[in-house]
Amino acid sequence: MQESSHDKTNPRDAGAAQGDTTPAQAAPTASVQAAAPANSGADAAKTAHGVGGGGLSSMQQVVELADGLSTIADRLHERILREIRSYDGRGVPVQVQDAMRRLLDDEMVLRQRANTLYADAAAFVIQGLGQPQSRVNALTAAAAEKIRRIGVIGEVTGLVGGLLSLAGAVASGQPTPIVLALEKIQLHSTTLDALTPPTAAA
Repeated sequence: MQESSHDKTNPRDAGAAQGDTTPAQAAPTASVQAAAPANSGADAAKTAHGVGGGGLSSMQQVVELADGLSTIADRLHERILREIRSYDGRGVPVQVQDAMRRLLDDEMVLRQRANTLYADAAAFVIQGLGQPQSRVNALTAAAAEKIRRIGVIGEVTGLVGGLLSLAGAVASGQPTPIVLALEKIQLHSTTLDALTPPTAAA
Protein backbone atom coordinates (compact mmCIF):
# COMPACT_ATOMS: atom_id res chain seq x y z
CA MET A 1 0.00 0.00 0.00
CA GLN A 2 1.27 3.38 -0.94
CA GLU A 3 1.81 6.02 1.67
CA SER A 4 0.37 9.48 1.16
CA SER A 5 1.54 12.84 2.42
CA HIS A 6 -0.97 15.67 2.52
CA ASP A 7 0.80 18.39 4.42
CA LYS A 8 -0.50 21.78 3.37
CA THR A 9 -0.13 25.35 4.42
CA ASN A 10 -3.40 26.25 6.10
CA PRO A 11 -4.35 29.92 5.69
CA ARG A 12 -5.70 30.27 9.23
CA ASP A 13 -5.54 34.04 9.15
CA ALA A 14 -7.72 34.91 6.17
CA GLY A 15 -6.61 38.53 6.14
CA ALA A 16 -2.91 37.66 6.09
CA ALA A 17 -3.40 34.91 3.53
CA GLN A 18 -4.91 37.00 0.78
CA GLY A 19 -1.59 37.31 -1.04
CA ASP A 20 -0.83 33.60 -0.71
CA THR A 21 -0.65 31.31 -3.67
CA THR A 22 -2.12 27.84 -3.65
CA PRO A 23 0.33 25.47 -1.96
CA ALA A 24 1.47 22.40 -3.81
CA GLN A 25 -1.22 19.76 -3.61
CA ALA A 26 -0.11 16.34 -2.47
CA ALA A 27 -1.38 13.67 -4.83
CA PRO A 28 -3.74 11.11 -3.28
CA THR A 29 -2.34 7.61 -2.96
CA ALA A 30 -4.55 6.48 -5.81
CA SER A 31 -7.10 8.19 -8.01
CA VAL A 32 -10.63 8.05 -6.70
CA GLN A 33 -12.73 5.89 -8.96
CA ALA A 34 -16.39 6.82 -9.22
CA ALA A 35 -17.84 3.59 -10.56
CA ALA A 36 -21.11 3.93 -12.39
CA PRO A 37 -24.15 2.77 -10.43
CA ALA A 38 -25.45 -0.69 -11.27
CA ASN A 39 -27.53 -0.72 -14.44
CA SER A 40 -30.37 -2.73 -12.96
CA GLY A 41 -31.83 -3.83 -9.67
CA ALA A 42 -30.41 -7.29 -10.22
CA ASP A 43 -26.93 -5.91 -10.81
CA ALA A 44 -27.17 -3.73 -7.70
CA ALA A 45 -28.26 -6.67 -5.58
CA LYS A 46 -25.42 -8.78 -6.94
CA THR A 47 -22.91 -6.06 -6.10
CA ALA A 48 -24.34 -5.37 -2.67
CA HIS A 49 -24.74 -8.95 -1.52
CA GLY A 50 -21.98 -10.69 -3.39
CA VAL A 51 -18.73 -12.02 -2.03
CA GLY A 52 -17.69 -10.08 1.07
CA GLY A 53 -21.10 -8.41 1.53
CA GLY A 54 -20.82 -5.38 -0.78
CA GLY A 55 -18.93 -2.15 -0.23
CA LEU A 56 -15.91 -1.78 2.06
CA SER A 57 -15.62 -5.58 2.23
CA SER A 58 -11.97 -5.71 1.13
CA MET A 59 -8.77 -3.81 1.84
CA GLN A 60 -8.82 -2.38 -1.70
CA GLN A 61 -12.32 -0.99 -1.20
CA VAL A 62 -11.29 0.64 2.07
CA VAL A 63 -8.34 2.22 0.24
CA GLU A 64 -10.77 3.50 -2.42
CA LEU A 65 -12.71 5.30 0.32
CA ALA A 66 -9.46 6.75 1.67
CA ASP A 67 -8.66 7.99 -1.85
CA GLY A 68 -12.08 9.64 -2.00
CA LEU A 69 -11.60 11.38 1.33
CA SER A 70 -8.14 12.59 0.28
CA THR A 71 -9.53 14.00 -2.95
CA ILE A 72 -12.32 15.76 -1.05
CA ALA A 73 -9.77 17.30 1.33
CA ASP A 74 -7.80 18.57 -1.68
CA ARG A 75 -10.91 20.12 -3.26
CA LEU A 76 -11.88 21.70 0.04
CA HIS A 77 -8.43 23.27 0.45
CA GLU A 78 -8.49 24.60 -3.11
CA ARG A 79 -11.98 26.04 -2.64
CA ILE A 80 -11.00 27.82 0.58
CA LEU A 81 -7.96 29.42 -1.07
CA ARG A 82 -10.08 30.49 -4.03
CA GLU A 83 -12.52 32.13 -1.63
CA ILE A 84 -9.70 34.08 0.04
CA ARG A 85 -8.28 35.24 -3.29
CA SER A 86 -11.71 36.37 -4.46
CA TYR A 87 -11.60 39.26 -1.97
CA ASP A 88 -8.52 40.67 -3.73
CA GLY A 89 -7.16 42.60 -0.77
CA ARG A 90 -10.53 43.58 0.65
CA GLY A 91 -11.49 42.56 4.16
CA VAL A 92 -13.01 39.08 4.46
CA PRO A 93 -16.32 39.20 6.37
CA VAL A 94 -16.15 37.67 9.83
CA GLN A 95 -18.81 35.07 9.07
CA VAL A 96 -16.90 33.93 5.99
CA GLN A 97 -13.66 33.71 7.98
CA ASP A 98 -15.47 31.60 10.57
CA ALA A 99 -16.82 29.26 7.90
CA MET A 100 -13.39 28.88 6.33
CA ARG A 101 -11.74 28.13 9.67
CA ARG A 102 -14.33 25.44 10.40
CA LEU A 103 -13.82 23.91 6.97
CA LEU A 104 -10.03 23.97 7.41
CA ASP A 105 -10.50 22.02 10.63
CA ASP A 106 -12.73 19.58 8.75
CA GLU A 107 -10.10 19.25 6.02
CA MET A 108 -7.50 18.29 8.60
CA VAL A 109 -9.77 15.65 10.13
CA LEU A 110 -10.58 14.19 6.70
CA ARG A 111 -6.86 13.85 5.97
CA GLN A 112 -6.18 12.25 9.35
CA ARG A 113 -8.97 9.72 8.87
CA ALA A 114 -7.92 8.98 5.30
CA ASN A 115 -4.35 8.38 6.44
CA THR A 116 -5.62 6.04 9.17
CA LEU A 117 -7.55 4.05 6.56
CA TYR A 118 -4.46 3.84 4.36
CA ALA A 119 -2.24 2.75 7.24
CA ASP A 120 -4.45 -0.08 8.50
CA ALA A 121 -7.00 -0.89 5.82
CA ALA A 122 -7.40 -4.50 6.97
CA ALA A 123 -8.73 -3.34 10.33
CA PHE A 124 -11.56 -1.38 8.69
CA VAL A 125 -12.98 -4.06 6.39
CA ILE A 126 -16.75 -4.20 6.89
CA GLN A 127 -18.80 -7.35 6.38
CA GLY A 128 -22.49 -7.24 5.48
CA LEU A 129 -22.73 -3.55 4.63
CA GLY A 130 -25.43 -4.24 2.06
CA GLN A 131 -24.38 -1.19 -0.01
CA PRO A 132 -22.50 -1.51 -3.31
CA GLN A 133 -18.99 -0.10 -3.44
CA SER A 134 -20.06 1.81 -6.55
CA ARG A 135 -22.40 3.90 -4.40
CA VAL A 136 -19.69 4.71 -1.85
CA ASN A 137 -17.31 5.75 -4.64
CA ALA A 138 -19.94 7.71 -6.56
CA LEU A 139 -21.04 9.69 -3.49
CA THR A 140 -17.50 10.67 -2.52
CA ALA A 141 -16.60 11.61 -6.10
CA ALA A 142 -19.77 13.70 -6.44
CA ALA A 143 -19.03 15.40 -3.12
CA ALA A 144 -15.54 16.38 -4.30
CA GLU A 145 -17.01 17.92 -7.46
CA LYS A 146 -19.69 19.83 -5.56
CA ILE A 147 -17.09 21.27 -3.20
CA ARG A 148 -15.05 22.39 -6.21
CA ARG A 149 -18.02 24.09 -7.88
CA ILE A 150 -19.97 25.51 -4.92
CA GLY A 151 -20.62 29.23 -5.13
CA VAL A 152 -21.18 30.16 -1.48
CA ILE A 153 -18.56 28.37 0.59
CA GLY A 154 -20.73 28.12 3.70
CA GLU A 155 -23.27 25.99 1.86
CA VAL A 156 -20.88 23.04 1.77
CA THR A 157 -20.62 22.58 5.55
CA GLY A 158 -23.48 20.07 5.79
CA LEU A 159 -22.02 17.90 3.05
CA VAL A 160 -18.58 17.94 4.68
CA GLY A 161 -20.23 17.00 7.98
CA GLY A 162 -21.76 13.95 6.31
CA LEU A 163 -18.37 12.93 4.94
CA LEU A 164 -16.82 13.25 8.39
CA SER A 165 -19.64 11.07 9.73
CA LEU A 166 -18.84 8.44 7.10
CA ALA A 167 -15.13 8.49 7.91
CA GLY A 168 -15.89 8.10 11.60
CA ALA A 169 -18.52 5.41 11.03
CA VAL A 170 -16.07 3.18 9.16
CA ALA A 171 -13.88 3.14 12.27
CA SER A 172 -16.82 1.76 14.28
CA GLY A 173 -16.83 -1.41 12.22
CA GLN A 174 -20.65 -1.46 12.23
CA PRO A 175 -22.70 -1.30 9.01
CA THR A 176 -25.62 0.72 10.43
CA PRO A 177 -23.79 4.03 11.13
CA ILE A 178 -22.10 3.76 7.72
CA VAL A 179 -25.45 3.42 5.96
CA LEU A 180 -26.82 6.38 7.93
CA ALA A 181 -23.77 8.47 6.96
CA LEU A 182 -24.22 7.55 3.29
CA GLU A 183 -27.86 8.66 3.48
CA LYS A 184 -26.79 11.95 5.08
CA ILE A 185 -24.28 12.55 2.27
CA GLN A 186 -26.93 11.74 -0.32
CA LEU A 187 -29.39 14.17 1.29
CA HIS A 188 -26.93 17.07 1.39
CA SER A 189 -25.68 16.27 -2.10
CA THR A 190 -29.21 16.39 -3.48
CA THR A 191 -29.84 19.69 -1.70
CA LEU A 192 -26.68 21.18 -3.20
CA ASP A 193 -27.76 20.16 -6.68
CA ALA A 194 -30.33 22.95 -6.49
CA LEU A 195 -27.72 25.47 -5.31
CA THR A 196 -24.74 24.70 -7.55
CA PRO A 197 -24.92 26.08 -11.11
CA PRO A 198 -23.86 23.54 -13.78
CA THR A 199 -21.38 26.07 -15.20
CA ALA A 200 -19.78 27.22 -11.91
CA ALA A 201 -16.17 28.38 -12.08
CA ALA A 202 -13.55 25.68 -12.43
